[in-house]
Amino acid sequence: MATVTVEVNGRPYAVGCADGQEDRVRMLARQFDDHVRNVASEVGHVGDIRLFLMAALLLADDLHETRLAAGSVTLAGDPPAPANDGVAEALNAVAARLEKLAQTI
Repeated sequence: MATVTVEVNGRPYAVGCADGQEDRVRMLARQFDDHVRNVASEVGHVGDIRLFLMAALLLADDLHETRLAAGSVTLAGDPPAPANDGVAEALNAVAARLEKLAQTI
């Protein structure tokens, strides 16, 4: 097992990963760091744990909307994704949710 040090929100974190996956972990950490920094720029510094949670929720929302747009998953309470809705519509929905989330913080 390998250990990679990644930086998120200006702080180093040691992360274990399978041998050979170090570059992938670094890339994913950079993407997560981008989300954390975007959240921080919107809401200010509210503590790393809260920033990380908010960024993780936004990433989960992105993934969910992408899956809905692809028609590969629906959850209870979600309307079925129309077959012709594209990624642009999903991204618009995510943007609307982000704006709504930012207003509640």
